[in-house]
Amino acid sequence: MKIRFLGTGTSQGIPVVACDCEVCNSTDVKDKRLRSSVLIEKNGSKILIDAGPDFRQQMLLAKVDKLAGILLTHEHKDHVAGLDDVRGFNYIEQKPSDVYAEKRVLECLKNYEFHYAFRENKYPGIAEMNLLEIENKDFFIQEIKISPVRGLHHKLPVLGFKIDDFVYITDMNFISDQEIEKIRNCKVFVINAVRKEWHFSHFNLSEALEVIKKVCPQKAYITHISHRMGFHEEESALLPENVFFSYDNLEIVLQDK
Repeated sequence: MKIRFLGTGTSQGIPVVACDCEVCNSTDVKDKRLRSSVLIEKNGSKILIDAGPDFRQQMLLAKVDKLAGILLTHEHKDHVAGLDDVRGFNYIEQKPSDVYAEKRVLECLKNYEFHYAFRENKYPGIAEMNLLEIENKDFFIQEIKISPVRGLHHKLPVLGFKIDDFVYITDMNFISDQEIEKIRNCKVFVINAVRKEWHFSHFNLSEALEVIKKVCPQKAYITHISHRMGFHEEESALLPENVFFSYDNLEIVLQDK
């Protein structure tokens, strides 16, 4: 199984529009971050987690020509805004794109974000999506087992996902001990940490490190990183030996189960 980080930034990405800070002006490519998204390839199938505003650019950079499914963690703009660009996949595959999310998220797509795509009399050439409802229960995409992981983004329930020994959670600031038991001792654990200071709806760095200790993965990667975290190289040197800051286009390979 191959995992590729397509984006590792927060809702504003890095550099941030109109920001003149040192991180936003960095020339290090690892300090340039698109909105958070990850591509998982297993048994020839490609599964995407989240499709934010940079979805089109990310698909082109990764040369993705087919998706078995798109998993959505929640309905915020930086995780769903790019879905209109599934049109390219619609044309190539000659079918709607499968989008998996909780009922609340699907209702948001259908009634607000992409209401035009679900009208009875559709405008020709609009995005075609097959909305598939999931709960906090195991399900399958082309024989690949997906195990959701529940957490809170302030007061909003969101989902992370476990595939084999890979776990990806983002936009959380709380995860229960019961959910941690589902992912304990995984090989690769990805968790959000927006900055060092406290944040009302995201883990900060110290909180993320505490969750990592509870999960006890072989390796952990930080994602959904803001420009306030600091320079990638400088801050990486301060992390525990099995914890790393992810960066755009980082690839990880795990042996398939």
